[in-house]
Amino acid sequence: MIRPARRRRQPAAAVATLLTTVLLLAACGAPPKVQTALEDVGKSDGSATEGAPEGYEDYYGQSLEWTECGEGFQCATASAPLSWHDPGEGSIEIALKRISASGQKTGSLLVNPGGPGGSGVDFVGDPARFGQSLRTSFDIVGFDPRGVGKSTPVECYDDARKDEFLSKDYPYTEAGLADRQDAVRDWGQACAENTGPLLEHVDTQSAARDMDMLRGVLGDDKLNYLGFSYGTQLGATYAGLFPDRSGRLVLDGALDTTLGSDEVALQQAEGFESALRAYVTDCQASSDCPLTGDVTSGLQQIQAMVEDAEPNPIPTSSGRVVTKKLAFYGVAVTMYDEASWSFLTQALQEVLWEGTGDDLLYLADVYNDRNDDGTFKSNSEEAFRAINCADARAEDDMAKMRELAEEIQDAAPTLGESFGYSGIECTDWPYPPAKQEFDPAAKGAPPIVVIGTTNDPATPYRWAESLADTLSSGVLVTYEGEGHTAYGRSNSCISGAVEDYLVDGKVPEDGLTC
Repeated sequence: MIRPARRRRQPAAAVATLLTTVLLLAACGAPPKVQTALEDVGKSDGSATEGAPEGYEDYYGQSLEWTECGEGFQCATASAPLSWHDPGEGSIEIALKRISASGQKTGSLLVNPGGPGGSGVDFVGDPARFGQSLRTSFDIVGFDPRGVGKSTPVECYDDARKDEFLSKDYPYTEAGLADRQDAVRDWGQACAENTGPLLEHVDTQSAARDMDMLRGVLGDDKLNYLGFSYGTQLGATYAGLFPDRSGRLVLDGALDTTLGSDEVALQQAEGFESALRAYVTDCQASSDCPLTGDVTSGLQQIQAMVEDAEPNPIPTSSGRVVTKKLAFYGVAVTMYDEASWSFLTQALQEVLWEGTGDDLLYLADVYNDRNDDGTFKSNSEEAFRAINCADARAEDDMAKMRELAEEIQDAAPTLGESFGYSGIECTDWPYPPAKQEFDPAAKGAPPIVVIGTTNDPATPYRWAESLADTLSSGVLVTYEGEGHTAYGRSNSCISGAVEDYLVDGKVPEDGLTC
């Protein structure tokens, strides 16, 4: 059948900025927790070095040199210790960018967009992400965590080798998986050679300790913080390490810090399956949807397209091809925001009706932060892998991974199999994971607002429920909707709850549903 010509659209900024909150991803039934408004937003009248660990006083006491870096922005670089267990091991750099308060300043608000590997410096570059009341009351400060972006970075391959690493398919056969292990092993060795000793110290706990140092350097007695996706793990870790220095913390798109890697893989795969089902339902309600039959049939057509790209990569006008791995990325990236579903429809129309994959390749490149010329916009992939491997290890026994992959495939047949072999990705990583040194309950911390979106693919809603329950002062806020995270992309109920708490200390009702 001849299809009507389509006007080729470039995915909008909504797609191009999705990954600032990407991870790799109703009332609560419990009795309400009694919460009170906070009196003190956290501005310090004391010495910045108060509470600094012995030997680290100079880091807490340093002065930042802020310089203009674009209209309305100032940038600075802080020094941080390479190791928070040995001050003699040297130092690294932490990049900062801020939007100064437009009104009477009540303190600083540190923000993190997720990842791990997302740049807080880039995130703050769009002030429209933050409500007017936040911009009025706070210096909004983005930072690139250790190993990320403009901070001292993790470095692994050059662009050409990285491009191959991110696009090459490895069949889920014994030989294919062994080849993938070899490739990951080589990647890790390159990271160690090109990054140096920092690679041992990019764990989340070290980054959370950097945040406490930044709190002191910025002159705040307590840390006020807004974290998305992986940024919720960073915030929860901070609260567990420094409950008495925690101010107003909002954690949006929560990670469940109690789960093992296998459970994360299974539940995240289920989250993407649920989001894809919602997408197909929406797509098939339109006359231009290329997916035929019922919803299950539509999901099977997406699965077949992705699977077939391994033996038969999809051609594009640039001469590049869409491999199975790139097809997976291209589909997955659009599940982070309902506003991006139309771009997946456009990509599927091109593949299924025309047999070419330009739009799908574009979406995969957005996911991978790749430019058209084969260079990369950031080191988000390097940091993502390094931080994950520094924090924990998944099961790397091949037989057990195959069992997990089969379980996940049954639960999430469209894209699930790819989640089952995550244990491979830290094969022979050069350093062991960091030992957990924080209290997951963060006993003694003030109220911590945890936001979950009911059909979030990357951080399933149950993770928000679990984190709010794990935190001794957790307050659960629910957004009923699609996509990853809620603040800045949902409704006034969410924005009001977040801003009223951060600015005025008004704690939302535990179990608030928006």
